[in-house]
Amino acid sequence: MNRLSSQDAIRTKGVKRMAGATAVATALLSGLVGFAGFAGTAHAEGMSVSSSAFKDGGLLPAEYAGANECGGKNTSPPIEWKNLPQATHSVVIRMTDPDGAKGGGVVHWIAYNIPASVTSLAAGAGNKSGDNITVGKNISGAEAYRGACPPVGDTPHHYIITVTATDIAPGSLPPGLDAAGLTVALAGHTLNGSTIVARYGR
Repeated sequence: MNRLSSQDAIRTKGVKRMAGATAVATALLSGLVGFAGFAGTAHAEGMSVSSSAFKDGGLLPAEYAGANECGGKNTSPPIEWKNLPQATHSVVIRMTDPDGAKGGGVVHWIAYNIPASVTSLAAGAGNKSGDNITVGKNISGAEAYRGACPPVGDTPHHYIITVTATDIAPGSLPPGLDAAGLTVALAGHTLNGSTIVARYGR
């Protein structure tokens, strides 16, 4: 068996190192191409919620606050959502005030059995149950929308409206659910969700 000279051995090791470096570079390049492709899909527009009545984080117009001493007309706000997951069968809407009840939180509105084909609710459309919507129980036990009504002098409360996509067929959930009952019913059936926040004070 012939033995390589020391110079030949050095050349051979150099060639192996270059081949190894080339392989690593190729692998990295492939990885970057793959990552770039993935990143392109990651920036696809996701589910979102908006309202023609206020901007996210903006002030809730008084019309959508509680009636009488609360300063409003107790009208549910207009809500629009888009980019639901493909498997969505129905959507759920919840409006809560985490600042209410001295930080204990207040449930103002829950609505469900809304078909995935519906992409918005007009102002007042969520006040009570009707076609393509079931309105559940708010904090007072009424099956209705309950407008914002923070204590006088409080820093404006935050009203979080969440729209959740579910795989539950519209009309499957029974009427009269409260927030706790709805949470139980939705367990394992949510696909995605998005929120918008309004503030209101008086």
